[in-house]
Amino acid sequence: MTGLERTLNFLAGKPVDRPPFHPIIMRWAARYAGVKYREFCLDYRAKAAAMIKCADDFGIDWVTVMSDPWAEATAFGIQVEYPEDNLPMDVGGRLPDLESMSRIKPYKPLDNLRCANRINEIKEFKRLVGDKYFIVGWVEGPVAAYADIRGLSEAAMDFLDEPELCGRAMDVIVASAKEFITLQVQAGAHCIGIGDAFCSQIGPGPYRNLAFSREKELVDHIHSRGAKAKLHICGNTAKIMPDMIATGADILDVDHLVPTMADFTALLGPQQVFSGKCDPVSVIQNGTPAQILASVRECRAQAGGRVIVSAGCEVPPDTTVANLRAFRAAAEDTMS
Repeated sequence: MTGLERTLNFLAGKPVDRPPFHPIIMRWAARYAGVKYREFCLDYRAKAAAMIKCADDFGIDWVTVMSDPWAEATAFGIQVEYPEDNLPMDVGGRLPDLESMSRIKPYKPLDNLRCANRINEIKEFKRLVGDKYFIVGWVEGPVAAYADIRGLSEAAMDFLDEPELCGRAMDVIVASAKEFITLQVQAGAHCIGIGDAFCSQIGPGPYRNLAFSREKELVDHIHSRGAKAKLHICGNTAKIMPDMIATGADILDVDHLVPTMADFTALLGPQQVFSGKCDPVSVIQNGTPAQILASVRECRAQAGGRVIVSAGCEVPPDTTVANLRAFRAAAEDTMS
């Protein structure tokens, strides 16, 4: 059974030999493949080769374009610096006030190098592995993209002071994301992830007012293009999890900070599943194989089996090869 077949069958509630294994590996993948992180972010061929090597070597069922949150932000004018072997960082271009933020214009993905590279990476995945693996594209969600462009503290104040103006800017972000989604699906993505990490920091009210309907609009657009949708929000999302599920996303990432998935499993639609929620540091990086297995089994029990094997967020780059192999082995072991 291929990674694509396993994942699609699992989502459809059909029999599988084991749960899909979808660890979020970015810095880890670059280090394992011997690629500097600047190259990993900027060279789509090197990035695709690194992800495929990890999937081949560790029995991973997906390949993704995930690397950093700055692709769309650069299209909106944010200036980003790419250290040779560290995370990219914004160094300028943030919009100075809410009024200027409310006047942003849609961008064209093909006119921006980072966005075009993401589309090319998906084409490279499709060329090299076809339908062997579940190919996942990515867009920033409306709240996360707003915060990328404006700054975290400034965005938080904007959300409190003028939510209507914020919503106007987010509608532009969503319109651009929909075009970006269409191009990624046309390139060969089986699924599009929506990363809206800052939502866990703004509270249930602002999430409902600013994010929910716009995330749902993105999910509906992904489905209209024939692809699956994945929603990723880091942090303790327990208070917004019912709304996250109501977006209709097929895959809902759950961070280890959420106390339990058991409180929400009954809310899942017939073809929705969780992904997570092993602690990436204390369990996957620092734990023993027995602790990793126990965590994966506990996640499976909480979700009634409806959970893709993954950590709550990115596997840290210092995780040993042995521990990632133990993580993969745990996916097989949970079927017993």
